[in-house]
Amino acid sequence: MAISSISDGDGFWDALKEAYGRLPKGAKWTLAVVSTDGAKAVNVIVGDSLDAVRGFFEGYAGAFAATEYFEADAANAVGLPK
Repeated sequence: MAISSISDGDGFWDALKEAYGRLPKGAKWTLAVVSTDGAKAVNVIVGDSLDAVRGFFEGYAGAFAATEYFEADAANAVGLPK
């Protein structure tokens, strides 16, 4: 999970649209959602590791948001892909 505090909304979403088209092989982007005020976003990306997802995401969105990364607890989640 990537939880972002967005500083440049247009830049952030433009970067994520580009990133979505360049996902690493085997990765899957399952959710991208933003708060109604545009200040916070949650993205769920399934990848090889937390470090791989962080490196990929920061490469695109790092200039437009401060992002925290967490590995999801799939056993206690609802709606995550298997």
